[in-house]
Amino acid sequence: MIGKLTGTIDMIGEGNLLLDVNGVGYLVQASRRTLSHIGSNGDKASLLIDTNVREDAITLFGFADAGEQQWFRLLTSVQGVGAKAGMAILSVCPPDKVALAIAAQDKTALTQADGVGPKLATRILTELKDKAANMDLSAGASHSGAPVTSTSGLPDASSAMPVIDGESGAVADDAISALINLGYARSDAYTAVMRAKEEANDNLQTLIRLALKELSA
Repeated sequence: MIGKLTGTIDMIGEGNLLLDVNGVGYLVQASRRTLSHIGSNGDKASLLIDTNVREDAITLFGFADAGEQQWFRLLTSVQGVGAKAGMAILSVCPPDKVALAIAAQDKTALTQADGVGPKLATRILTELKDKAANMDLSAGASHSGAPVTSTSGLPDASSAMPVIDGESGAVADDAISALINLGYARSDAYTAVMRAKEEANDNLQTLIRLALKELSA
């Protein structure tokens, strides 16, 4: 099983690249994020590889870093999310953005991906919600190396998105809903509310005001 390929970029196509490794050309499927960072024709490149074996084809999926690879595996663990859909999601939502979308339960962010409808997006959000709470949202944000991982194999949770419940959660939900009604995306509203929450002391009006300040910064 191929785990990594290092060679020379022969060609970059739509959603894939041809990597020349010692005279052998490997066609590797990759996200827009990876393709935009990996280099140009003639450049040396190294990709982490997941191999998808089917009766009629063997397909290679390449990743610029371990963070993106981990998210690909996590997404494709959801029933109904195949390798193609997983790669499509990562093309429109890089690892840090997909983590935020799941934490914020932002269905719209996921349905931007080809082949992902509202029902599938809802299933992804539901099944991965608890796992996203333990994910480092910065995982995969850098191409300089792999993210720090915990003993469970998931990215370290030291900077994970906070989880809220009870009365505080209800106030935060109301503030997020108010910001969405003002036209902000759910993920953006969620992030702003989380940043403003501590200073607002569970006061809804104050929380909305401070969140709006975050959004305008």
